[in-house]
Amino acid sequence: MGWLIALGVLVLIAIIPAGASIFYDEDGFRAFVIAGPFRIPVFPVKKKEKKEKPKKEVKKKTEKPSLPKAKPKEENKKGGSILDFLPVLDKILDFLSAFRRKLRVPHLELKLILGGGDPSDVAYNYGRGWVVLGNLMPLLDSVLYIKKRDLEVECDFLAEKTTVVARFDISITIGRLLSLAIVQGVPVLYELLKVLNKRKGGAKA
Repeated sequence: MGWLIALGVLVLIAIIPAGASIFYDEDGFRAFVIAGPFRIPVFPVKKKEKKEKPKKEVKKKTEKPSLPKAKPKEENKKGGSILDFLPVLDKILDFLSAFRRKLRVPHLELKLILGGGDPSDVAYNYGRGWVVLGNLMPLLDSVLYIKKRDLEVECDFLAEKTTVVARFDISITIGRLLSLAIVQGVPVLYELLKVLNKRKGGAKA
């Protein structure tokens, strides 16, 4: 009976839906695992901060309490280099093709911000940007079930280079995820590590 209970527990775990969120902007790639109400950061790995020894308290003269300062308004995130994004995107597409409509995408966001200095080139690339997105979406629709999508192409005539802002949420059962992630996920992780090492080395895209 014990092995039947263990098998039943494994089957229940395998059919539990799990998810992940992947972001890309000026801060680079960030990945989170989502399980129910929990959101766990998995990439990049945060380093443990060393605890500083508590300093002896020094008595200060009492001062009049100052009014709390207003919090600065949050600015929209700027895009990250498209040269870092494209190699990873290619590996992600290979990874997703193995799932063939087994994945659900609650939210897909892709914003292409065109720059480069020459206004005529930026305006010309605006149309080409929409063509690229138009060709990309049928490919994604063939392997994914996308519930909500937010696609944009913008022109920034003051920017020196083209950048990208992306968000990709996925959902799948744990059983399917484990069966495919081990084999197909290694190339994606390799490209992410290359980008992270490149940023650490200070190389410019």
